[in-house]
Amino acid sequence: MKAIVLREHGDNSRFALEEDFPDPRPEKHEVIIRVKATSLNHHDIFTRRGMPGITLSFPVIIGLDVAGEIVALGEEVTGWTIGDRVLVDPIDRVDGGLIGETRHGGLAELCRVPAHQLIALPDAVSFAEAAALPVAYGTAYRMLKHIGRIQAGERVLILGASGGVGVCCVQLAKLAGAEVIACAGDAEKAERLRQLGADDVILYRDEDFMKAIYARYGKPHRLKGAAQPGGVNVVVNFTGGDTWVKSLRVLRPRGRLLTCGATAGFAPTEDIRFIWSYELQILGSNIWDREDLHDLLQLVAERKLQVVVDRQWPLARGIDALAALEARQVFGKVVIA
Repeated sequence: MKAIVLREHGDNSRFALEEDFPDPRPEKHEVIIRVKATSLNHHDIFTRRGMPGITLSFPVIIGLDVAGEIVALGEEVTGWTIGDRVLVDPIDRVDGGLIGETRHGGLAELCRVPAHQLIALPDAVSFAEAAALPVAYGTAYRMLKHIGRIQAGERVLILGASGGVGVCCVQLAKLAGAEVIACAGDAEKAERLRQLGADDVILYRDEDFMKAIYARYGKPHRLKGAAQPGGVNVVVNFTGGDTWVKSLRVLRPRGRLLTCGATAGFAPTEDIRFIWSYELQILGSNIWDREDLHDLLQLVAERKLQVVVDRQWPLARGIDALAALEARQVFGKVVIA
């Protein structure tokens, strides 16, 4: 089969499109999927670079999010038939492991998956839509619904709003009835975020987002019950780096800072004074539950949630697609069809 293969850590030059990578064969509890779509995530970039504490067994085919059709069944697989349309939950919740990291992933024509990781794909959801869901939308769903518990009437600031997680956060916050402020890098992305429901957009390359919040909404007031509290109730920050302390400084008393990653740096400067004096809550959110993926598929099937795909790339240009994601040249999800 054709596959994009990583044989050692490094930059994108370490990938190669191989024409004759061995076809996978199913073990007794596994299936083989003909991959119709896979989406790329920042996790794929981290896998390529190498992550502290995680040792890979090379070669590796990346691509955590996989959707396709079953083409072969292991001898003890029940409940599935050849031709079924499926989405893969990337996390092996029985034996551990992760598709696209400890198991070969979706940047290939075929993918071998334990049957217990399969989710039936509704006819109303396309392969590209499904493949965009688990890592980005699943993460956003858990963070806003279960961890952050966004409420109607709250003011929510979303950093990195034009990426895969961000565009879902904008929509979910609006579905909850919140006032949404999104941060974007340029006017074109800003307009697309408004179309998704953002009430206001800050162009972070033109103005400091903390100063923009102060100018438009006022500084947070330290006194509880202040008539003009200013600031925001919630900040969604999965960038880290030099945005961290500024995120603390725009929160109202008992405000919530939600984080699920650190794409701009995991060891930022901290200012603990704001945490205790404003009684702030720093809430981490990690991955998603299986039920979250079912909920997301239903929302997409009912057209209550839009899957934002920047562009679909062919497998032969999968390395270019990852480069575009790393350079932040995308809006929404990057899908390999």
